[in-house]
Amino acid sequence: MSKNITSIYSLAPNSPLPTSEIGIFPARVIFILLNDKSQPTIFKEYGEWNSLGSIFFSILNNPNPSKDITSNSIAKPLFPNIKNYPLINEIVYIMALPNSNIQGDVNNLTYYYFQPINIWNSPHHNAIPDPINSNNIPNSQKRDYQQTSIGAVRRINDKGTEINLGETFQEKKEIRSIQPFEGDIIYEGRWGQSLRFGSTIKGDNIINPWSLNGKNGDPITILRNNQYNETKDPWIPQIEDINKEGSSVYLTSNQIIPIEVASKDYQSYKTPPPSPNKFQGEQIVINSGRLLFNSKQDSILLSSKKTINLNSKDSVNIDSPEFITSSKKVLLGSKDAKESVILGDRFLKDLRDLLTSLVLLGNALSTPIGAGPPNVINPLIPAPAANITVQAQTMLSQLESYKSKVSKTK
Repeated sequence: MSKNITSIYSLAPNSPLPTSEIGIFPARVIFILLNDKSQPTIFKEYGEWNSLGSIFFSILNNPNPSKDITSNSIAKPLFPNIKNYPLINEIVYIMALPNSNIQGDVNNLTYYYFQPINIWNSPHHNAIPDPINSNNIPNSQKRDYQQTSIGAVRRINDKGTEINLGETFQEKKEIRSIQPFEGDIIYEGRWGQSLRFGSTIKGDNIINPWSLNGKNGDPITILRNNQYNETKDPWIPQIEDINKEGSSVYLTSNQIIPIEVASKDYQSYKTPPPSPNKFQGEQIVINSGRLLFNSKQDSILLSSKKTINLNSKDSVNIDSPEFITSSKKVLLGSKDAKESVILGDRFLKDLRDLLTSLVLLGNALSTPIGAGPPNVINPLIPAPAANITVQAQTMLSQLESYKSKVSKTK
């Protein structure tokens, strides 16, 4: 593996960039390096892992009909921490900037690309057919792009554009943008994911579910994965709905989130907390088909100033080698439980002693002593009888001590 490669163009130092293309120019993506398996020869030739995310392009005003891959038609991602990898046939802007050899030669430049151009105003893809190969485009798609080019909104009504978008990327025409509101900062993925830094918007022509309460400017952050299905046309934007979308996280400040919880039986409370769909204030709401919290090294700590509620339709199961609770009062079965729980070990020990004495007494009383004058006391009786009397009196005097001072049951 080439460990000393620090730039794509360090592989071809004698191949300067075309002087006519040193400024910013648009180009069509014809291939992108995303792994070492799809095109292993190209991957190895152009820098291996140092070339990850690099695209090969065809300049729009000087197209490459053969789509040959050359060292003069490769560009790296411009930003190191935020990657927005384009698809084949998307359009990007490219510019020449210094590379890692700048200390030796300030004129040693490398192409870098910006994120894809928002041609269709779609978060899903913004690819456009290559006019050089337009004969391969179905007539229905030609009409679609022609209508768009004269100002109409792109409205694909069949299975998709049938443009080559890559090896695995499958177009989904139902992917929608999310509805923007004033002041929003929005990040959208290609498959219905979104992150909205928004706020309460009251008085807007379009109503959203988090702006029914509070005041304008109350911040809210919404992270959503997998938009929900709608019967509206797919080019109409969508507003998040916590009860319909896949998985979501809401960070609120002064909003009420109209979430429909799976279980809302709060009979264990004398004064229940506010209902989840009525609480107004700062909260984090996590909603999904399943939630998994796993601590692989230390503990999971749940801390609350008021109460912690576990609420389910079926059961609450706890599987652990030990179950330990430290509380001044434990109510079992009902919030109105009053019956005290017996201290089992202590009670059974005393009961065992009492039963043992009863056995001895019974044995003594059942042992025949033969014939004799009337009113003669069996000598085997007095000692067990005395013991059972003492034991019984002791238990009577300690009955209250058998009760648990903490746990109560019904």
